[in-house]
Amino acid sequence: MTKKLKRRIKRLCIGVIPFFIAILLSIFLLPIGENLNHNLILMLHLAAYFLIGGDVVKTAVVNITKGQVFDENFLMTIASLGAFFVGETPEAVAVMLFYQVGECFQSYAVNCSRKSITDLMKIKPDYANVIRGDKEIEVDPSEVAIGEVVLVKPGEKVPLDAIILEGNTSLDTIALTGESIPRDVKEGDVVLSGCVNISGVIKIRVEKEYGQSTVAKILELVENATDKKSKSENFISKFARYYTPIVVISAVLLAIIPPVILKQDFQTWIYRALTFLVTSCPCALVISIPLNFFGGIGGASRAGILVKGSNYIETISQVDTVVMYKTGTLTKGIFGAQKVVPASESSEERVLELAAFGEAFSNHPIALSLKKAYGKEMEYSRLSNVEELAGYGVKAIFEEKELLVGNYKLMVQEGIICKEAIEGGTLVYVALNKKYYGYIVIADELKEDAKESIQKMKNAGVKQIIMLTGDNEKAASEVAKQLELTEYHAQLLPGDKVRIFEEIMEKYGGKVAFVGDGINDAPVLARADVGIAMGGLGSDAAIEAADIVIMNDEPSKIAKMVAIARKTLAIVKENIVFAIGIKVAILILAAIGMANMWLAVFADVGVAAIAILNAMRTLKGVD
Repeated sequence: MTKKLKRRIKRLCIGVIPFFIAILLSIFLLPIGENLNHNLILMLHLAAYFLIGGDVVKTAVVNITKGQVFDENFLMTIASLGAFFVGETPEAVAVMLFYQVGECFQSYAVNCSRKSITDLMKIKPDYANVIRGDKEIEVDPSEVAIGEVVLVKPGEKVPLDAIILEGNTSLDTIALTGESIPRDVKEGDVVLSGCVNISGVIKIRVEKEYGQSTVAKILELVENATDKKSKSENFISKFARYYTPIVVISAVLLAIIPPVILKQDFQTWIYRALTFLVTSCPCALVISIPLNFFGGIGGASRAGILVKGSNYIETISQVDTVVMYKTGTLTKGIFGAQKVVPASESSEERVLELAAFGEAFSNHPIALSLKKAYGKEMEYSRLSNVEELAGYGVKAIFEEKELLVGNYKLMVQEGIICKEAIEGGTLVYVALNKKYYGYIVIADELKEDAKESIQKMKNAGVKQIIMLTGDNEKAASEVAKQLELTEYHAQLLPGDKVRIFEEIMEKYGGKVAFVGDGINDAPVLARADVGIAMGGLGSDAAIEAADIVIMNDEPSKIAKMVAIARKTLAIVKENIVFAIGIKVAILILAAIGMANMWLAVFADVGVAAIAILNAMRTLKGVD
């Protein structure tokens, strides 16, 4: 509970005292000294009114001077002062009291909702223990340069993205990934900023500046999430903008026309108009709808899913086609050389050597697997003029000879004579000095939850699940069959992805999501109705282009995000129907004199409270 909210509650408690004293006097003492007691009760009501609602009146006056006339503060002020005017002083105080109680409740609900997101802010490191010379210096993480060595002790947060130089430990990654199981790390492993060191002391070498670190990017995403509003939120804002002046004008007409034309009692119709005003306050919609989406963002963040705006919650709730890139999304991205097939005049060792040197400067998972399979120390002086050919492979000079390492298309393009192999997995072909040396079969494993996640997405209402991959037809076919996908597209070049994706969008229509993790996925992520990046292993470019980031790389989180989004939108619709339905009913009753101020208070505060309680269900996420 915030200090501001505590002060408001304290002021309300003080204001309630003279209000209840006035009620007791009305019940027990009014017959004795009627005029004296009437004046005393009036003074008590006025005291209670200004203690309870003085800030509302002040806000209304300030907003009017700024040109912001028609808001809930104006409605409550006019309605309550009007009640004083017609002699209904208890109801005047009650209107303001219950409105303030509703505002307190609203503030508490918003704080609870906000807490689920601001808890993420705890991942922000306060300092870094930098080793400079022989000294350990505590500095702000933003002052640490790339390449510097930082000491991280047990209980401290990893301040920047880095590689472990010395030591091993366990890391608490729950704030980043939503996973409660600690992750064991050792020398050579990558560690992300925001993780908490649980056990051992580690020395790390900084790989990214603070502004480019994982924790900085997460905080930026979270802070900007509320700026991108959904269609529902924008509709409610526009609705309130036009709705409030209309109901104020209607209330004025209701107070004037019947007494003037029908010669009826002015006081009766003024009271009805005031009741109409109290009923018409759009608090339930204006507050609960944004709270719904805020809660949805918070519920997703606790599950290790970062949503860049409430508009993406609305979009993904409508998705019926999901397109996924295979490597790193459905598979682990941990490749291994499963088979080496040398040409007749070569050897397995020679093929592995050439492939490893060809991929010497690459950090792609396939390149790492080739270097691991070679297993020897590499003399980089033997290699020069390395050129990466996107979608084909690598061309380089190895011991003064032209080295080609890549797919079959590269062999064809360079005029290398060889036969295309039919194998499950990714095939890496090797040629030296225009002579074919053989190929290596690189296989990737499916993620443990890949099959389960596909089924969960289908259960969540996703109709089509499609896979894109640069792998050969056979490897792609095996994965698609195993996962029971709608369709797949294999042997794609980076430039093919956008074209194929647009064809899919045209074919199936509706909202289409794309899931990827590589730098080559960024254009498709940006093109999709909603782009989802696997953030744990994903590239910076993919995360920047995506609308939703899954921090732990589990594809099952996609289905969870769809479920959270649909639950959020369902609650939004419930609140809209409930709030508008109740208000319209009581507005009609108020206009014909069948509703008093107390019922109007329920239509305002009561409906808002129920809508807010319903909205808070989004914080719980989904099972």
